[in-house]
Amino acid sequence: MSTPKKESASNPNIRNPDIRVGISGWRYIPWRSSFYPKGLRQKDELHFASRAVNSIEINGSFYALQTPERYAEWYADTPDNFIFSVKAPRFITHIKRLREVEIPIANFFASGILQLKEKLGPILWQFPPTFKFEPNQFKHFLQLLPMDTLAAHKLAKSCDNNIDTPDLEKPKKRPLRHAVEIRNDSFKNEQFIELLSQFEVALVIADTAGRWPQMEDITSDFIYMRLHGDSELYRSGYSDAALEYWYKRIQKWSQGKQPGDAKLTSSHKPKSQSSRDIFCYFDNTDKLWAPYDARKILAKFDLLADLETEPGKLPQPHPAQDAISMQNQLDL
Repeated sequence: MSTPKKESASNPNIRNPDIRVGISGWRYIPWRSSFYPKGLRQKDELHFASRAVNSIEINGSFYALQTPERYAEWYADTPDNFIFSVKAPRFITHIKRLREVEIPIANFFASGILQLKEKLGPILWQFPPTFKFEPNQFKHFLQLLPMDTLAAHKLAKSCDNNIDTPDLEKPKKRPLRHAVEIRNDSFKNEQFIELLSQFEVALVIADTAGRWPQMEDITSDFIYMRLHGDSELYRSGYSDAALEYWYKRIQKWSQGKQPGDAKLTSSHKPKSQSSRDIFCYFDNTDKLWAPYDARKILAKFDLLADLETEPGKLPQPHPAQDAISMQNQLDL
């Protein structure tokens, strides 16, 4: 449900890809007085971060169900052309491990995620390293996923009675995108790739410093990437050479192509497309690298000019804001 792609100036029948590069989460204590400028209030961190990158992956939803009020606040706190991805609850993927998850999935969609409206991007379903591929079980899970907001709204109505759903207002119909991140070698088989392709669910391209499988099969009309660290999981930054490596891959994928050295599991060929939207999140958050690495990729695509804030710098007040502030003082 990202912003509609702009038409190519040279060919109005071709739409340019929507390239989103950002961070996984935004509340990290070590980022304060570094990425977040000294003096920035904690409650203003999302406002600042959402103007330094053009997308953020919500992590809090992985650990606990959020509320409609909180999603609405996040929507209001971010720019018009901003996109959130949302990490689905670990209760479904790590605790229930896809067993009897019909109600938990309904609870997730009833928790307020649709309050993000047009800013709602892909939903990430991450599975633990001990979770193995079982074809029938995984197919049933994919069948449960709503593929548009009206289907999600309908599903949410079957949630538990203890879920606070103030009104479940019927949303405008928009497509929903889903992405799956796996961490077990049992998923490296053609049947898994074919299932994702059948349901048009993206396989997450994950760089995990070699710890877990890196699979680059294309199974949907968009690409979802999670870069967890170049040499050390969650902790190491990306060198200029490593960032150039990923930039060139993103270029290929955004043009509807596949790199010649792509790490493929299946011989399955994806649907031919002139472009693919990109959602790339840096998750090397422990040592402050993530927002800086994300901005370096955005710079390579000339996307920094669209952003209002810079790391470590308090945003300059807009002249109109200065006028309002001055008027308020005069009115006192």
